[in-house]
Amino acid sequence: MDFRLDIVNRCSFKDMNTILFTVLDKYSDLLPASTDAKILLKPNLNSNMNALTGNTTDLRILSVVIQYLKEKGFTNIVIGEGTNSGFYRNKIGVIFRLKVNELAEYYGVNVKDLNYSKPHEIDFTKGIKANIAKDCIESDFLINLPKLKTHFEVGMSVCLKNLMGCLIGQENKKKTHQDLAENILQINDHIKPHLHIVDALIGMEGLGPTRGTPIRLNTIIVGTDPYLIDMVCTKIAGFDYKMVKTLRLAQEKGLLTSDHHRLVDSLDLGKITWSFSPPKAGIFATFIHNPKRQRYFLKIRNTGFFSYLASTQWFGKFLFLTGLRQDVFLQDEMSCEGLSLEEQGCDSCDICQNICPLGLDLPNYLKNIDERCIYCLYCYSVCPKQNIKFHGTLGFFEEQLRQYNTIIRSLYESE
Repeated sequence: MDFRLDIVNRCSFKDMNTILFTVLDKYSDLLPASTDAKILLKPNLNSNMNALTGNTTDLRILSVVIQYLKEKGFTNIVIGEGTNSGFYRNKIGVIFRLKVNELAEYYGVNVKDLNYSKPHEIDFTKGIKANIAKDCIESDFLINLPKLKTHFEVGMSVCLKNLMGCLIGQENKKKTHQDLAENILQINDHIKPHLHIVDALIGMEGLGPTRGTPIRLNTIIVGTDPYLIDMVCTKIAGFDYKMVKTLRLAQEKGLLTSDHHRLVDSLDLGKITWSFSPPKAGIFATFIHNPKRQRYFLKIRNTGFFSYLASTQWFGKFLFLTGLRQDVFLQDEMSCEGLSLEEQGCDSCDICQNICPLGLDLPNYLKNIDERCIYCLYCYSVCPKQNIKFHGTLGFFEEQLRQYNTIIRSLYESE
C-alpha cells in the first residue's frame, strides 16, 4: 500500500509559510489540472472558542493553505463547515465569531456553512437515512483540516471524526448517535478527502472535544490516508489505538491493515510524543452515555419538549454543569473597537508575531493598526505579560477567557 505521510514540527507563521509550502509541493501531483476546479477546505469549527484553546482549526494553517493554492493559480476556493448542532440550533454564527469569514475576505476566497448546503442522502445503520452536504461530494478537490483532540464519546477526534461537519443541520448530526463510530465510518465511505492536514499546533487532552485542556504540540501532519493519520495521532497522544472507537471498528472491518500497523510502529516520533489525559466524562454524563442507556436518552433528547428546555438558559446551565453539554451558547456578540500595545513592559518577544494568522509585523503593527487586522484576538490571547489591550465589548469571548485565559498564556511563557 502506497502511504503518503509528512510530519512537520514548527509553530510560527513564518516557519509554516516556508516549510508547509515545501511539504504541500510533495502532494502537488494530486491537485486538479484546471485552476477553475472547485476546491473545498473543511476545517473543524465545532465551537466559538478559537484554535488556541485546542477546540478549532488554526487560522494560520488555513491562511498558509489558501496562500499555497492561490500561488498555484486556483481561483475557486471555498472554506466549508457545518458547525456544531448546538450553535446551529441557537442560530449562533461560529464561522463569523472565529473570524473565518474575515480571513476568507482578506484572501479573496469564499465561505459556506454546510448546514445550509444542498443535501446528498447516504445510509446510516439501522436503515436510517442522513443528508450530507452536496458541496463535499461535488468538490473537485477536498482538503480535510481537522484538529487533533480527544473526544469523550469516541476517544479521539481527528480525520475520520471531522467529517461529521459535512452533515446538514442538527436533524442529521443527531442521527449519528444511534451508532456513532459506525456512522462516522459510513460518512467516510461516502466522502473521501484528497488530502488531510491535521492541526496539532495546539491539541486538546482530557474532556474533549470542547472542555478539555489545550496542549502545545507545535506539529502539523499531512497525508492521504485518514486511518493511517488517525493511528499516528493516537501514537502522538500516547493512546492505544483501540481506545478510539472508530479505529477499533475500522480494524474489525479490515480497513486497518498490517501495512498501517507496520508503518505506525516504525515511526520514531521522538519529542512530539506525549501522554494525553484520557477523555473521561463526569459520573452523570458517563452514566447517560453508556451504550446500554444512551438510546433511551436519545429518544428523550430528540423530543420537541427537550429541545425547548435545551434552548433555555437555566436548563442549558444545568446541562453544562452536569457535563451533558460541553458548550456554552452565549448570544452576546463581541464588538471590537481596536487593539493597542502598552509599550512599557513589552520586551518584543515576538510571540504575538508568531501567532498572527496574517503574519502582521507585531507588536509594532499595534502602534498604528489598520484595516488588515481581522481581530481574531490570537495576539491578545497569548501575550504573556498582557500588554496587548482590547477595546470594546468582549461578549461571548468572555467565556473563553474564563475557561482558558491563564493556561493559554502559560503555554507561551517559556519562549
